Amino acid sequence: MKKIIILIFIVSNSFNAQILNEKDRASKINEFLKYRFENLLPDLMDKTGIDMWILISREYNEDPVLRTMLPAEWLNARRRTILVFYRDKKNNTLEKLAVTRYNFGENIISAWNKEKQPNQWKRLNEIIEDRNPKKIGLNFSKYFNIADGLDKTDYEEFIQNISNINKQKIVSAQKLATAWIETRTPKEMEIYKQIVTLTKQIINEAFSLKVIQIGKTTTTDLEWWMRQKVTDLGLDTWFHPSVDIQRSSEVNGNHLRSFSNRPSENIIQKGDLLHCDFGITYLRLNSDCQQMAYILDDEEIEVPNYLKEAFEDANQLQDILTSNFIQGISGNKILLNSLKEAKNKGLKPSIYTHPLGSYGHSSGPTIGMWDSQGGVVGTGDYPLNYNTVYAIELNNTTYIEEWGRDIRIMLEEAGFFGFDGFRYVNGRQTKIKIINPK
Repeated sequence: MKKIIILIFIVSNSFNAQILNEKDRASKINEFLKYRFENLLPDLMDKTGIDMWILISREYNEDPVLRTMLPAEWLNARRRTILVFYRDKKNNTLEKLAVTRYNFGENIISAWNKEKQPNQWKRLNEIIEDRNPKKIGLNFSKYFNIADGLDKTDYEEFIQNISNINKQKIVSAQKLATAWIETRTPKEMEIYKQIVTLTKQIINEAFSLKVIQIGKTTTTDLEWWMRQKVTDLGLDTWFHPSVDIQRSSEVNGNHLRSFSNRPSENIIQKGDLLHCDFGITYLRLNSDCQQMAYILDDEEIEVPNYLKEAFEDANQLQDILTSNFIQGISGNKILLNSLKEAKNKGLKPSIYTHPLGSYGHSSGPTIGMWDSQGGVVGTGDYPLNYNTVYAIELNNTTYIEEWGRDIRIMLEEAGFFGFDGFRYVNGRQTKIKIINPK
């Protein structure tokens, strides 16, 4: 038994040097929250013109925005949890109140004494009446699912317990909720590079002879290895990994193949071009990464030039896309400008980039979907803002004469857009990984 424990530690050590224990993770999460409440939220409320933001959730049915505000020690809301944020811009104050029986961690104090006011809704109404806000923001939205967390029951009960005058003040908090979800703070970006590094370390190990046995290991085996690796490291993943193969003897599959129609016993062979889609969740932030590897055939000592050139074209597509990242431009405009430029340069592009951060498919501007290359109504109309992170996700199709078929170079990397422009969070893949079975 002792030997097994030592072996596990040695295998994991190169990864877990960066991974905090649960107590330290909680401390870091609460530190992030404190900074966001004190330094980010007041500015976001001013910019969106909402001076009172009310979030309502019940246990196990949490509003996606409220979920990002939970203290690290709270894994779920308790009973009915109501948060009220009141911004007094004139006096430069922000009240953070919880209409609950408990303090909402250290950042938001309880504002409800049930012994004095037995009715939670009436207590909420008292808070509203005392502060007389100009606008009351609630989380409902037609296009942004993460900003649409207020359920029907809570909405109806809320409406029944406020005055007609205050009913007229209700507005969608979609812009505020989206800004809260999409905006990354300097403290979060300090840790984001580590998250991406961990993601790529796992991919590097998966795409190696430590894990792959040529002629035996299947793509499904590799997917479950990656999933298990995440669990063994004490991390989480927000989607099941996918691994697929392109080879000279097969025709190209469509975008859905990796989810539904891909053969489950696709055995990895020499001469295969491997692709993975993989991401982890750590400290309430998410990564999303797609990389490619090639298994050398018997006579080969390096990746064939035609695959190298195809990969360079995909890198060029990345450059075209990220050069069109301009503050205030909509996701649809970025998409159409990038596609036009890429096609003019002879590429065959497909772009489906999404916001990344508190959620894997997070809130912010959608920059194409694989089945919506003409733009996306609603989320695609949302503008690009500073201090936001994206999964730069795309592919470029290239005809390989030696294989007699098209291939897709499919890439995805985490990128940050700030006041100094765009940068990758931790670099990007510029060469196909080599797996040498010799």
